[in-house]
Order: sequence, then C-alpha cells, then structure tokens
Amino acid sequence: MATTKKRIGIVGARGHTGAELIRLVAAHPALELAYVSSRELDGQRVDAHVSEYKGDLRYSAPAHEDLPGLVADVVVLALPNGKASVCVEAFDAAGKDPVIVDLSADYRFDNTWYYGLPELTRNKWRGEKRISNPGCYATAIQLSVAPLKDVLAAPPVSFGVSGYSGAGTTPSDKNNPEKLRDNLIPYSLTGHMHEKEASRHLGVPVEFMPHVAPHFRGLTVTTNLYLSRALKREEVQARFRHAYDGEKLVRVVDEAPWVSLIADKHHAEVGGFAMSADGKRVVIVATLDNLLKGAATQAMQNINRAIGVDEYTAIPV
Repeated sequence: MATTKKRIGIVGARGHTGAELIRLVAAHPALELAYVSSRELDGQRVDAHVSEYKGDLRYSAPAHEDLPGLVADVVVLALPNGKASVCVEAFDAAGKDPVIVDLSADYRFDNTWYYGLPELTRNKWRGEKRISNPGCYATAIQLSVAPLKDVLAAPPVSFGVSGYSGAGTTPSDKNNPEKLRDNLIPYSLTGHMHEKEASRHLGVPVEFMPHVAPHFRGLTVTTNLYLSRALKREEVQARFRHAYDGEKLVRVVDEAPWVSLIADKHHAEVGGFAMSADGKRVVIVATLDNLLKGAATQAMQNINRAIGVDEYTAIPV
C-alpha cells in the first residue's frame, strides 16, 4: 500500500537546528525530505552529516527565487534573522502557498503570521499556513511568566544563560570554546530580540539579560516576579500545574531544574517557586534545550498541527 507522505524542504540546514529537524523528519511517518539547502554543504550527502537520515538525498543550494519550483508541502526557513522575507516573497510571487515555518525572528511581530508557541497559543491557531516559530529564550520566559500575568506588580526580570550552540555556527566569541572556558559572556543586556518578543506576546514588559556559557546545549532562565498580592507557594504551583497539566512538553517540577538535565530532551521544565517571606515575590526557573523545544521540536509541533496529524508525532515525549 502506497503511503502519501507530505514533502518537506529545509532552507538553511547547515546549522545545529537544521540537523535536529532532519532527525525529527527521518523518524516521521507522514513526512519525507524533499530538499535540504545549504550553500556550504552543497552536493554532500545528507546521511554523511545526519546519520539518522536514511536515503540518497544530497544538500543543494537553490537560489531563493527557485524555491517555489521545488515541490514541497512544508517549507522550514532556518535562516539568520533578516533573510526569510526574500524566500517568502518568492513563494508569494510564484503563487505557491505551502506551509511555511520560519525559525528566525522575522515574522514574530507580524500579526498576519501565527505565533506558534502551542502551550500558550494553541487556541489562537486558525489554520494559518504561515507560522512564526518562537525564540528559545522567549519560549522559556513566557512559560515562566504566563500563569502569573494577572498578579504582576512590576515587569518580570529574567536572567538567562545558554549553551554556545545558541550562538549558531558562524564563528564568534560567543561560540568559541576557548574564550568561553571558565567564563560567562554577557551580551545584549537591554533590548534583546527575545526580550521584545516575550514582552509582545505576553502583553507585559519583560526585562531580560542573556549570557553564553561553556556548555554546548540547553538554556536556563531565572525570572524574578513581584506580585500585586501575597500568594502562598502552593497557590503559585497550582497556577502552573493548572496551566500545563495536559502538556506533554512542559513539566512543572518542585525544585529549580538543572540545565545539565535538559540537554537532548524535547520538553521544558519549570520549577523552583522560591517565595519571599511576605509572599509578594517569587523566583521561577525554566530550562529547555535551545535546539529542541527552543527550535526544532517546537517547529515539529507546529508542522504536525498544520498537516493534520497528532501534535507529538515523531517527537520523543
């Protein structure tokens, strides 16, 4: 019996997230790779770089205007910020309308695109085929703040630390293991893209201070929240359990989660719930793998919903 799999193209697949997406697609019963584009890897076999993929496909390097001519039901744009619109405009000009999932920040502020953080925006999806995938830090911040949005007395302040895979593959101080050894590099301490993103989608201003650490993958965000009225720790925990109880990819834990335990896992963990003596301040810690729930896994949740299969298909829950 022939199965009709949906064809998926990945644009800009050289990076860490592209490889994770290929792994997820390789295990997916309803998807098959149509093309995987990378200028640097053009002509090389995909299975030479991602062993989980079985097949003869090679990386290619089509021009952006040629993408609509490549047959794909789903297109994932895994490009640096500022590069997605050229591809999207090419599809528009060609009159082609595949599901497009953009992993960059380019459409996270565009109301015509669905913002795909399923645990918080699932009921806002109206069948849009243009999906903006949230940022890794922005995901962790929003999961930490959303259940307490109605009792905030001040903007939440988030201190973030990420592994250097979050700095991408283009060489810089932020992904140089030598410079990172025994170190923590602060950057973009005001106005970070994920600060603006979390603020916009939460509807409350958030202050965010990111850092890069010597580990490769996984991020942790510690958020300080002042509350407009005193709450007990049990009340705060109950809000989080109520918000995420049915969610397979968000776990509410009692202690503050450790970033070392989230590497290679597909879910986020939220916990700690350290209360001040007066009950009007709580500190919450969230961890997730920036390449998975912070990028590829979340993209797969969105793709699954868009093609009409179970949201967790091919995601190891």
